[in-house]
Amino acid sequence: MQVCSAAMTRSAACLCKNADVSDRAARPPSADDLLVLLAVGRSGRYTAAADELGINHTTISRRIAALERAIGGRVLTRAGSGWELTDLGRDALAAAETVESAVRSVSATGMRQLEGVVRVSATDGFSAYIAAPAAAHVQRRHPRVTVEIVATTRRASLQRSSLDIEIVVGAPQVRRAEAIRLGDYRLGLYASRDYLAEHGTPESVDELAAHPLVYFIDSMLQVDDLDVATASVPAMRESVTSTNVFVHVEATRAAAGLGLLPCFMADRHDDLVRVLPDAVSAQLSYWLVARAETLRRPVVAAVVDAIRDRMEEQRDVLLGGNAYPTG
Repeated sequence: MQVCSAAMTRSAACLCKNADVSDRAARPPSADDLLVLLAVGRSGRYTAAADELGINHTTISRRIAALERAIGGRVLTRAGSGWELTDLGRDALAAAETVESAVRSVSATGMRQLEGVVRVSATDGFSAYIAAPAAAHVQRRHPRVTVEIVATTRRASLQRSSLDIEIVVGAPQVRRAEAIRLGDYRLGLYASRDYLAEHGTPESVDELAAHPLVYFIDSMLQVDDLDVATASVPAMRESVTSTNVFVHVEATRAAAGLGLLPCFMADRHDDLVRVLPDAVSAQLSYWLVARAETLRRPVVAAVVDAIRDRMEEQRDVLLGGNAYPTG
């Protein structure tokens, strides 16, 4: 029923108006049309409502027209450079707010139904820049979901009973598990500006032999693709080595030598310069490994979807696509 704000003496006229509107209505108003009115009513502009709802200006006009046909009267009127609600529009807006509240209630119920713990194993860089933002996205939407991230650089585990998802570098050899390619990333050779100022910038691959390398501890490296990645550089003497790629980045920034680093990590630092980008480059791939039955769990599927979305968002960054200074 329409709610009238007039005095009691006008209630009869209000009821007559309601009856007239009901007679003229061709169909019940659409919930979608009401939500469009809600967006226009709050912003006063079709363009702002279109941006908020992710639809175009024409669709806004069409839905408002459909709503007016359904309830038998104008809901908006021109006011300067925007729109204002008519009396009928204000009543329709109240109904739209009820629809919005119901939609939010259903969404909240859905979020409460998704809960549990998902444990993810991934390399250090992936954990920080892909898995962590993806996990935060899932947790915002599903507050009862906990994502545990185990940072490690290794082959896919043969015993994954304690893990739901593994992220590894290079195509894994697995049985009784699904292997999904997530995307590629690139390694490049980097040096700090201070290091280059003191030791000079290598002009060719042959000159790299005179410089120390910051990379993984060779005897402890379990990932074949990361070992093969050094094929593009000559036999450089080792400087600071570590099982942790964040140590590689910080040692390179501290002028310990030339670091073979993931571009998506090194390019974040203005004090690092890429050296011989055309000659020294290794493109590697990230793979997701999980049991098929694990992937069917809704809570795990939500995390996997968020990881894949994050990979797509960061695709150019992962491949060193940003325009940073090079040596």
